Amino acid sequence: MDCIEDYIERNYSERRKKHTYAVYNTATALARHYGEDESKAGTAALFHDMFRGMPEKILNFYVKHLNLDKKYLDNSNLAHGKLAAIIMERDYGIDDDDVLNAVRFHTTGRANMSRLEKIMYLADAIEPGREYPGVHEIRHMAYADLDKAVLLSMHCTIGYVTENGFFLDEDTVLAMEYLNREGGSNEQ
Repeated sequence: MDCIEDYIERNYSERRKKHTYAVYNTATALARHYGEDESKAGTAALFHDMFRGMPEKILNFYVKHLNLDKKYLDNSNLAHGKLAAIIMERDYGIDDDDVLNAVRFHTTGRANMSRLEKIMYLADAIEPGREYPGVHEIRHMAYADLDKAVLLSMHCTIGYVTENGFFLDEDTVLAMEYLNREGGSNEQ
């Protein structure tokens, strides 16, 4: 993982570095708590924002070049995880679908998320530097009931996105519906 750490040191702002390592610490702690592979959680955490700070023009180039859906054009918040997963596999040889999906869906979630995907989704949302209404409750719930914490986080996200008129990815809606249908406790 030295290669991704070198990439982080060369390309991330100090703020993005701090966030990435806070997500790493949160993800590995949650993985340990839930008996998930800490190494996989750490790998996903280190890669999750590798495209986050890039200018939109460059992201749009990658979206087009890598044949992602047009809904990701001019939408760095949704595109960055999808792009990072593709590059992790193509350029870094990471072929673990669970790790790739944890990065791919860390912003949106999706229906039938694995435990690692839920951990990554939450780690990004609750790392200690995050401050927004409801985050303290989500942090507490994250160690009590993983699915309920994910649901609570998605509820906050959907409220924020719709309230501000941003594009709401269907994956988030489907993930929330799935978790609600499964009773909020279908950990895999």
